[in-house]
This record gives sequence, C-alpha cells and structure tokens, in this order.
Amino acid sequence: MTAHPETSRNRDLAFDPIHEARSNWVRQGWEDVADSMAAVTSVVRVQQILINQANETLKPFALTFARFELLALLSFSHEQRMLMSKASARLQVHPTSVTHTADRLEKDGLVERRPVEADRRAVLLVLTDQGHRLAREAAEALNRDYFSGFGLSAEEARELFQILRKLRIGAGDFADTAPA
Repeated sequence: MTAHPETSRNRDLAFDPIHEARSNWVRQGWEDVADSMAAVTSVVRVQQILINQANETLKPFALTFARFELLALLSFSHEQRMLMSKASARLQVHPTSVTHTADRLEKDGLVERRPVEADRRAVLLVLTDQGHRLAREAAEALNRDYFSGFGLSAEEARELFQILRKLRIGAGDFADTAPA
C-alpha cells in the first residue's frame, strides 16, 4: 500500500496525538470515557487515512472512492442498473451526493441516466460498457494494491469488521436480520 502524502507527513511526530488527547481526558477527570474518546477519534483518523489511500490507488483511473463505490454497486446489480434513490440507500449517502457523483460519471461516459416511465420523478442509473470495464479494472487494482495489504491480517480485518458492525447496528445503521 502506498502512503499518501497527507498520511505519511506525520511520521516525524515523536508522539501519538490521540494518545496524548486520551491522557488529557484522564487529567481532566474524564477517565471513565477516555478510552471511548480515543477509540472514536482513532476511527475518525483511520477513516481519513483509508479514504486518502484508496483515492491514491484509484487516481490512475480518474476515480475517487465515492465514484468507484457507485460504479461497483451498479456493476454488481442484476442488470447493471439501479434507481438513483435505491443507489443512495445502498451507499448510505444523501441523494444529493449520488446526484453529484452520477453527474461526474455521466460526464465521463461511465453511466447514463434514463427516465422511468412509470414515475417521472425517478431516475435510473445505467452502467455503460466503459463504466463496467473501468469498475472491474479499478476493483482489481484496489484488491491487489490496497485491500490485500492495508496493515491487518485476514483475522484482524474480520475482527475489526465485526466490532465496527456492532457499532453500526447499535447506531441504527441497518436492521440486524442476517449474520455477518
């Protein structure tokens, strides 16, 4: 995995800022929540690192991770098409975000928008052949250069997924009806 400039520039720090923040929490008398604060802050920081590194891997494809996610979602759908509203729900992002992402993908010839005759307000996103090829190539690059070596063993990644899934369920992110 290649380091992104924003994530590698802090290697000169002689301390962990989040560990220091945890120590400050303890000194303020908030020891009972210091570990939770450090965990939440760490997840937010790791999210920044992971997105930056994914975007770096996708740069040769002129994609961001958000654009890749929409392409991948369409490529995995039964007919490589999906209502824009359904894509928004599946990606768990605001419809405006999907609209903006679809604008860029459409401009690049990777998706097409089609009206839905039964509902004039609905819009169908359709993956083009070029979009399908790019989604496949980008997924292969992510698998090879990023997902396969992001710093955790397969067992650690599975454990982390289960922990984060538990947090997501607790937050009401989705209904827990099926095993992970």
